[in-house]
Amino acid sequence: MRWCAMPSSVIRGWDYDEAGHALDILFVSGKRYRYHDVPERVAAGMRKALSKGSYFNRRIRDHFAFTQL
Repeated sequence: MRWCAMPSSVIRGWDYDEAGHALDILFVSGKRYRYHDVPERVAAGMRKALSKGSYFNRRIRDHFAFTQL
């Protein structure tokens, strides 16, 4: 996995494991979560989104099971 950092007021970085369909998100609070069974198209949308926080809230949060790491 390779972390992608970006300027965001909510998300410090994120990474997507294509083989495992797992999306790891590191929040500015320092908390880290793994979202499970995330399709590649959703991760690609995250990559392209201008606002990572808005995309996360619309397309990932409350849509996928997760575990806190």
